[in-house]
Amino acid sequence: MDQSAPIPPSPRAPAAAPPLRQRLTVPVLASGGILMAVMQTVVVPLLPDLPRLTGASAATVSWLVTATLLSGAVLTPVLGRAGDMYGKRRVLTTALALMTVGSVLCALSSDIRVLIAARALQGAAASVVPLSISILRDELPPERRGSAVALMSATVGIGAALGLPLAALVVQYADWHTMFWLTSALGAAGVTATWWAVKEPPVREPGRFDTLGALGLAAGLVCLLLGVSQGGTWGWGSARVLGLFAGAVVVLALWWWQQLRTERPLVDLRLVTRPRVGLSHVAATLTGFAFYANSLVTAQLVQAPKATGYGLGLSIVATGLCLLPGGVTMLLFSPLSARISAARGPRVTLALGAAVIACGYAVRIADSRDLWMIILGATVVATGTTLAYSALPTLILRAVPAGQTASANGVNVLMRTIGQATSSAAVAAVLVHHTSPVGGVAVPTLHGYLLAFAMAGAVALAACAAALTIPGDGPAGGTRRARGATRGTRDEAMEGA
Repeated sequence: MDQSAPIPPSPRAPAAAPPLRQRLTVPVLASGGILMAVMQTVVVPLLPDLPRLTGASAATVSWLVTATLLSGAVLTPVLGRAGDMYGKRRVLTTALALMTVGSVLCALSSDIRVLIAARALQGAAASVVPLSISILRDELPPERRGSAVALMSATVGIGAALGLPLAALVVQYADWHTMFWLTSALGAAGVTATWWAVKEPPVREPGRFDTLGALGLAAGLVCLLLGVSQGGTWGWGSARVLGLFAGAVVVLALWWWQQLRTERPLVDLRLVTRPRVGLSHVAATLTGFAFYANSLVTAQLVQAPKATGYGLGLSIVATGLCLLPGGVTMLLFSPLSARISAARGPRVTLALGAAVIACGYAVRIADSRDLWMIILGATVVATGTTLAYSALPTLILRAVPAGQTASANGVNVLMRTIGQATSSAAVAAVLVHHTSPVGGVAVPTLHGYLLAFAMAGAVALAACAAALTIPGDGPAGGTRRARGATRGTRDEAMEGA
């Protein structure tokens, strides 16, 4: 036999399919994001009846929403930083577990004090989306990362659209505690699935946790958001509200000074003040404002009595179904957002999304009497929100080192939360000042609703302008810059070792 004869190459074996756990990573993380949004929404249909069910005043009952807002705003950047330091999957499962414990407490009690504390625990789930996005960056190959991050961002709207009709159906046909038993079961399943299917990423940024920075940020945000959320109730010129705003300015100024002088700060302010990151946070705040007005105003408008001349008198179940097409649209359009970002860059996607939101509000201003036009306008706003929200984390991922993705996205989600809280206060202020008596009860006028739409549309245009000012370099350039930042961080770590 001729030993020198060439040996024919063997055929390449087909690539092995990824294991089941790896294939389920994205669906499990996305289901966690949807569950988080559902958990935040399910209490809304209960609010009118809870004073009777709990024996508490309407003002006290409103804290079931306020407590979740405050704890979520405080814990999102804190848990994001903890995820970067101690493990993202570990912190993610902790957040889901706290959310589940809060749901169990709501199912077991009718005491308003217990319910408020339980809802504050559930606010920890606000960190689910930024932690999940950071895991996706660490674990997925680049060709799958864009669509997965876009889907993860869209889960906020999808869950909100599903949560309202689900809760309304349960409240209408079953005891209200049943709703929390259902969400407790879903939460327990989410914790188990996350622990089983999601791999702990190896990317860490070790160091000592900035406890002082966390406490300072918590105090400043509580003062700020409490003043914004309660301003309409307590009076914008009241001593309590003005004192809260003054306290927020002082505490956050001291916190900023402390962060700049801390070796391992909770929030890297030097990174935040870079144009690519800082302007993304500004756009997130404005987009959150514009997005949230859609749900707030639509729900009130379609439930207004027919005697107003514009209201449709719909039930809370029918109201939820009006918002459902927007949630379905967010699910369907998230892959399109990823493709636009891959082709044109996330800055263009963000600007386009904000412009589409403004177009949706133009539809609402043109006709807010016919149900099909109301649904169309709300769906257009939801479509623009999908594009914008899907682009924001991609902008952050490309602008920060791998070791800070969870904390940076946590700050971005915080800015959205601030935008939503401001939107709620602004919409309430507009509607309160434009009312007319119907059946002896003061209800907002159609002119007030149209002003709210115009305000939200103008903020959406401001978000579009902010997006266009973000320094852009196409998708490839953004990837190279992020890789360079990652390499720089790795080289600094090696030098320190």
